[in-house]
Amino acid sequence: MTSFDEIYDRAAKRKGGEAALEDMLAGSTVLDGPALGAIPDDRWLSQASRMVFSAGFNWRVVENKWPAHEVAFENFVPGAIANFPDERLHELASDASIIRHGAKIKSVQDNALWFLRVADEYGSFGAMVGQWPVTDFIGLTAKMKKEGTRLGGTTGQYFLRFMGVPSFMATKSVEAALKQFGIIDKGLSTKSGQVEAQAAFNGWMDETGRSLTDLSRVVAMSIDA
Repeated sequence: MTSFDEIYDRAAKRKGGEAALEDMLAGSTVLDGPALGAIPDDRWLSQASRMVFSAGFNWRVVENKWPAHEVAFENFVPGAIANFPDERLHELASDASIIRHGAKIKSVQDNALWFLRVADEYGSFGAMVGQWPVTDFIGLTAKMKKEGTRLGGTTGQYFLRFMGVPSFMATKSVEAALKQFGIIDKGLSTKSGQVEAQAAFNGWMDETGRSLTDLSRVVAMSIDA
């Protein structure tokens, strides 16, 4: 397997040296298990919903409208949204203050119901994420894709990354780098590619002591994709 030192050196050269690269990495937010578990579930649902609404849409528009979404969805408290009647969802689909996308609006309620089921098992959604092994990030994303609504692919990965979960992204840059370094043969949308990538990142975590998030960012910056 390619040494991470080699990947790091390539990223540093592309970004203007080690100091410049480390400055970029300093912007990462990476939380440990207890800190993730302490985040209230309404904040998890808010960020998950924000990523769903952002998928395929202008992120700046979503950002500008997000305060209105907080009001419309009662601050994303899962128990409240789970009990929205159909009439309320229809009203939201006509609310000009938010993004009027019926399927995405319905996904908020679907995910609220899922969050409640997770909370029944783990105590809270945050507790579940906080307990999940960082060495099985692909297992966590697979769970979100299977049990959540519209949380597969990079939508779910961005959700976790923005919440501070140690994560690697299946972006074009990361995928291209992993292929170039001979880590994966197929894309990161395939199970085999995910397993190979996870194994490589686990090895690099042991090698460097760096977080999964920083490793992913360095890999992404190591090549022109």
